[in-house]
Formats: sequence, structure tokens, C-alpha cells
Amino acid sequence: MAENNGDLGSFLAGFLIGGLIGAATALLMAPQSGEETRAMIKEKSIELRDQAVETAEEARRRAEEAANEARARADYYAQQAKQFASKMKSDTQATGETSAEEAPTA
Repeated sequence: MAENNGDLGSFLAGFLIGGLIGAATALLMAPQSGEETRAMIKEKSIELRDQAVETAEEARRRAEEAANEARARADYYAQQAKQFASKMKSDTQATGETSAEEAPTA
């Protein structure tokens, strides 16, 4: 799951950088007045912000799901370890009692 988080981070970085490069290219190549350009910059920045917020929320949701899954697995394995320890303790006690019964008394 950690590998997926790294891929998501790389994707987000590439997405944002690509968006900024595209916006800058559009501004340089567009034959518009300064006022139109400022309006377009404002509009694009709002779009990018909204996309970044959506992507961040999705990443947070995925991280919460991964954390919940990890917690559930940890609880499961902790329970399995407790059961194994309990079984080993009772097996050891049973073996000790059997050995005491079989031991010759002087």
C-alpha cells in the first residue's frame, strides 16, 4: 500500500506541474489583453485549486482506508498471537503435569 501512496504523490506532483506549465504556455501564446489574461489566470487558478482539493480529499480517504485496514490486520494478528500464547501455556502446563505424574518418587 505504501507503494501506491508514492505513486499517488508522484501523480499529484506531475499533475500540478503539468497544469502550471500548460497555464503559463496558454498565457504566453494567447493574443489577449491584460485584463482578459488576468481574468483567465484567476479562473484557471480557481480550477486548479478545486482540483487540488478534490485530489487531496481522495488521498486522505485512501489513507484512512489503508489505516483502518492496517488496524484491523494488527488486531487480527494480535488476537492470533494471544490465542497461540494461551495454547502454548496450557500445553506446557499439561506437559509439566504429565511429567510430574510420571516421575518416580523417592
